[in-house]
Amino acid sequence: MTPGERRLSLDTSAAPPSRPSLPALPWAWIGVTPFFVFAALFLVLPTALLVVGAFQTADGEFTLANLRDLTHPSIVAAYWISIQISAASAIGGAVIGAFLAYAAVGGGLPAWIRPTLMTFSGVASNFAGVPLAFAFLATLGRTGLVTWALANWFGVNLYATGFNLLSFFGLTLTYLYFQIPLMVLILTPALDGLRKEWREASQILGASTFQYWRWIGLPVLWPSLLGATLLLFANAFGAVATAYALTGSSLNIVTILLYAQIRGDVLHNQNLGYALALGMILITGFSNVAYIWLRGRAERWSR
Repeated sequence: MTPGERRLSLDTSAAPPSRPSLPALPWAWIGVTPFFVFAALFLVLPTALLVVGAFQTADGEFTLANLRDLTHPSIVAAYWISIQISAASAIGGAVIGAFLAYAAVGGGLPAWIRPTLMTFSGVASNFAGVPLAFAFLATLGRTGLVTWALANWFGVNLYATGFNLLSFFGLTLTYLYFQIPLMVLILTPALDGLRKEWREASQILGASTFQYWRWIGLPVLWPSLLGATLLLFANAFGAVATAYALTGSSLNIVTILLYAQIRGDVLHNQNLGYALALGMILITGFSNVAYIWLRGRAERWSR
């Protein structure tokens, strides 16, 4: 070994062992950081506070009284009315929206119909709250435009027939304004996933249109249809601004009852409001989990 090689060997042995380098954090994580911060501040932490507050008294002591109060007849009735309105608007929105989406995708309509419908659906599905309530009051209220036109042009008194916008049917009709467009937006990609080869193969084998939808189309679409209906149910069940602005306290639904408990009800039991919110979280959470599971099943056919 030459002196230079001996010196190199000594220098190498005397060098400290190198530390394992940490994997570099991808720059893409910086882009999603605001999402995680937003979700933690406005979703995770408030939900955790609601869950904890449902099991506490006003003094912070542990109790199950709030959960027992959920069995009160008025609270049970509020949950039941909310479930009925949500189910009615979800089923109605799913049926009407499914036919609209099918007509736009495969109904043979002019090419401009689909982009126009999708644009309107994107806007209308987010049109809710006080503006939507005002729009329906100005249209179908006791002095609304349609009510006035029916009375003066056709001699039909809409409210004399038993119709009332500030009722179960009126609130369901109002919810349909944003439920139908949301169904169109959700179902259109699923209809696009129906391959033309399946329809052509069924026709070659002699299947009719009814047989195609009975044995091919609907079995492929049913996870998307059912999942979208569950999503519409959760969407309507959690709505509060539209119902409160339209009906005030005349309709005892759970979101208005929750709002009253937290913001200034005569009893003002804030922890009971937390328990009401916990019940709503469980119901909407079940609907959303079922929707995600069904969406996963539907995506298997589009791969």
